[in-house]
Amino acid sequence: MPPVPSPTVRTRFAPSPTGFMHLGSARTALFNWLAARHAGGEMLLRIEDTDAERSQPEVIDMILGTLEWLGIDWDGEVVYQSQRAADHGAAVDSLFADGKAYWCACSRDDVDLRHKERGGKPGYDGFCRDRGLAAGADRVVRFRSPADGDTVIDDVIRGEVRFANADIEDFVIRRSNGSAMFITANAVDDIFMGITHIVRGEDLLPATPKIVLLRESLHAVDRPTFAHLPLIVNEKRQKLSKRRDDVALESYRDRGFLPEAMVNYLATLGWGPPDGVEVRPIAEIIGLFELSSVTKSSAFFDVKKLESFNGDHIRNLSAADFVSRTLPFVRTALLPVGADPASFDPAAFEAMAPLVQERVKRLDEAPDFVDFLYHDPAMDPDAWAKTMEKDADLARRMLDAAIDLLGALAVWEPVAINDAVIGFADANEISRKKAQGPIRVAITGRAVGPPLWEAMAVLGREVSLDRLGLARASVG
Repeated sequence: MPPVPSPTVRTRFAPSPTGFMHLGSARTALFNWLAARHAGGEMLLRIEDTDAERSQPEVIDMILGTLEWLGIDWDGEVVYQSQRAADHGAAVDSLFADGKAYWCACSRDDVDLRHKERGGKPGYDGFCRDRGLAAGADRVVRFRSPADGDTVIDDVIRGEVRFANADIEDFVIRRSNGSAMFITANAVDDIFMGITHIVRGEDLLPATPKIVLLRESLHAVDRPTFAHLPLIVNEKRQKLSKRRDDVALESYRDRGFLPEAMVNYLATLGWGPPDGVEVRPIAEIIGLFELSSVTKSSAFFDVKKLESFNGDHIRNLSAADFVSRTLPFVRTALLPVGADPASFDPAAFEAMAPLVQERVKRLDEAPDFVDFLYHDPAMDPDAWAKTMEKDADLARRMLDAAIDLLGALAVWEPVAINDAVIGFADANEISRKKAQGPIRVAITGRAVGPPLWEAMAVLGREVSLDRLGLARASVG
């Protein structure tokens, strides 16, 4: 089948279905997508599932779902690399025909033993290069790398990168079981799909000269534009690792990060808008994004900064959208285990939602702002000790006043509640902040939370007075 004709820019995201979506993979997908959309080109999606032992079919659905959650779409049908095995095999056969490949009977142990004996540069030493071996069990096919000269990569981000061909070992292009190696399938499929821009992490830069040599040996007409993205590192400037860092994109989704905040923040990991305004809609980022503006310096993944982005995007939601997105977190957290989700009454949350929206940085924080509306509060012992025990006289005085004054209110609404309590505090020269403390702890169980008077208005007079009375009895 002939290669697909290309638009000016055609990128691809090519994940392996071997595990969760890594933050680095999500950033790679995003930058490929941004480059394509900015240029009015295409981004294709290829699932690199040739490693049958490690590929997990269920992970494919997770990859597709995560991309859809982020709003990263792709053009055309998904390409499954495992379905193109015949083309990969034909490419290896053509390399044989041109004298660019040969059979090798060396095991990894053989290679390592010879290196141990001779010293020098590690890796394959070309032992079978000119032996003229035929196909056989447990034999692989190796590419015949040039012995001299350089392979030069013009990278959009890193400039000219030069590799001495003498340092490139004769690498394996077909496994002993007959399947093509990743690097072979990668090069062949990029040619077939007409990929014009290869955008990927800098950790793959050492493999790039092999890709170029394969493409040239397969008579590819055009060389793609390469752009190797900077590593994403943690606060210790270490590459993000699934063994020590929280790198699964799904965990951020499940903790209440918005997809628009995530793509916005990921876009700043190695790139920044020319006007310096980082928090902005993705449509604006598409218009501003340039691969040539990506830095080669490592990008620090700062969770606190991500939370700040997320808080800004939360506040930009409409009230109805905020309720819709947050309600699942609230329902899950506040319903008893095994309860019917339909039994949850969202009215109290909806009433408080505008006030909660102003204060949370993640959607999963919302339940802590409204849990006291749905059940008796779990008392924070530190808040109780600081507010009710440290100054018990003030606590008793304010609780007594609140019970008397609020019980006599003609209307139960925030302004009336505020005027009654604050009026008493002002008349008795009590700090307004200190005056509210015992009442807040009695009502919510915490020392901080949403605006108190609005919360009490939603909670209702009867429940509010009951909680004030229980707290007063406990103070003694």
